[in-house]
Amino acid sequence: MNEETLNLSIRKFLKLVGVNSQREIEQAVARAIAAGAIAGKETFPARVTLEVAGLKLAATFDGDIKLE
Repeated sequence: MNEETLNLSIRKFLKLVGVNSQREIEQAVARAIAAGAIAGKETFPARVTLEVAGLKLAATFDGDIKLE
């Protein structure tokens, strides 16, 4: 195993997930505000599940998305 290759591929994957997740959340918030479904001052509980089947890894991370 090459530690540097592993580290770089993990970082690349996490960057992909982070950037795309942020975009999806921002778009969902904008749609909900435009539809009048939310006021824009809420806090939403959020959960992400990371799965790597070949490693039998399933990890869940919980947090909050605060709009104000």
